[in-house]
Amino acid sequence: MRPSPSRLAVVALAGLLLAGCGSPADDPAADGPADGGGVFPVTVEHAFGSTTVESEPTRVVSVGYTEQDTLLALGVVPVGVTEWYGEQPYATWPWAQDELGDAEPTVLTTDDGLQFEAIAALDPDLIVATNAGLDQEDYDTLSGIAPVVAHSAEAYFEPWDVQTLAIGTALGKADEAQELVDGIEAQFAEAAAEHPEFAGTPAVFLQNAVYEGDLIAYQEGLSTAFLTDLGFTVPAVLDQFATEGQAYIPLEQAPVLDEAEVLIWGTEAPADRAALESLGVYRSLSAVQGGHLVFTDGTLAGAIYFTSPLSLPYVLDQLVPALATAVAGDPSTVPA
Repeated sequence: MRPSPSRLAVVALAGLLLAGCGSPADDPAADGPADGGGVFPVTVEHAFGSTTVESEPTRVVSVGYTEQDTLLALGVVPVGVTEWYGEQPYATWPWAQDELGDAEPTVLTTDDGLQFEAIAALDPDLIVATNAGLDQEDYDTLSGIAPVVAHSAEAYFEPWDVQTLAIGTALGKADEAQELVDGIEAQFAEAAAEHPEFAGTPAVFLQNAVYEGDLIAYQEGLSTAFLTDLGFTVPAVLDQFATEGQAYIPLEQAPVLDEAEVLIWGTEAPADRAALESLGVYRSLSAVQGGHLVFTDGTLAGAIYFTSPLSLPYVLDQLVPALATAVAGDPSTVPA
């Protein structure tokens, strides 16, 4: 699931900020030629105005849910990362472990809001917060610590390519970021071309279980680009159930899912599938009866939720074959 982070009142940071925010000249890592090749200073536009990064960052902290993946994809190992969910080593999932290598970044949390004091103690020279749900107060406080790259329009889960290009610009790697985006888009286009049966097929991605009497699905535009970029369509019927960013479908109205030919369930353990199969309304769905189903494991579900430059290639590798089988119909997924 995507938990909603709680908010934290701004804390007084004057002492930490004065002690922790040295200039680049105070940082031995900033001495010598930068790898930026003279691109600095750079400016990034965002929802709170713009941020100028004067020189190549050497101590980058990621304070949002997924930004560590983008940093790692661009060859930058952050000194601080933020745990979203999954309790992975150093908040880094398997698809990104190779890029992390043997680094051991400090792991932050957002359980009680942003950890401003802990962030300041890391002495960052850039804070990446494109998927952190910042408000003006958060942004102002973080900006007192270091330059901040914030979201441009959507506080959470702005399109991955928008985040990638903004982060790449702040790092002095705008061209590399564009190449990264172009490469992943080309991979999706290639997969779509190899599977013409995906084109126009209605599909729905859902979370792993029933929550308080609701099935939670994703309407078009929210966590569904991995499907639409492959050629699938997302039924518009989901829009009527959309609240708080997701479509909450009461169990008694589950038959609206018959608008989809394929259902993808973000299951994280075998017990999730067993729980679904125990429900009569689930067993009656046309996609279930026809075996047009995909069940993920915990890692694949996480990769879909992350929707990052590192998780998306993993999604393609793991999910495309399963989708091809589901479109054809897989008798093994039909409940007994």
